[in-house]
Amino acid sequence: MVKRPVRKSATKERVKYAAENDPKVEALVREIIARVADKWTMLVLEVLEEHGVVRFTRLGELVGGVSQKMLTKTVRQMERDGLVTRKVHPVIPPRVEYELTSLGSSLGAAFCGVWMWAEKHGEEIERARVAFEKDAVKRQDSV
Repeated sequence: MVKRPVRKSATKERVKYAAENDPKVEALVREIIARVADKWTMLVLEVLEEHGVVRFTRLGELVGGVSQKMLTKTVRQMERDGLVTRKVHPVIPPRVEYELTSLGSSLGAAFCGVWMWAEKHGEEIERARVAFEKDAVKRQDSV
């Protein structure tokens, strides 16, 4: 039986939660977080959620700024994890299309909260960054 986390924001609580769970589940969660926290995975999820079935070249254009090599690596890993399906049409040149699976869509929905949080707190974060930089300058002046 896997216990649900009770978030108290304390590191001790997170460590206790991790110790109480199945180590396989813990390892899987860590692996998934590491993979989907990658900016390219999140951007591919967003593009496919918004546009549906997308050809490889168009996917790269919509994601923007990603190399062909990195996009290939990203979608292959997503396909391996069951987040996207890849369909190759037997034409010359080959036409390859990607689409989110229901699993991929559910992951996108789970991370939607992060996007909403960032939108809500973006100005606050920016103010904190400006204040930090001002303090950094003051700290350098006092040395």
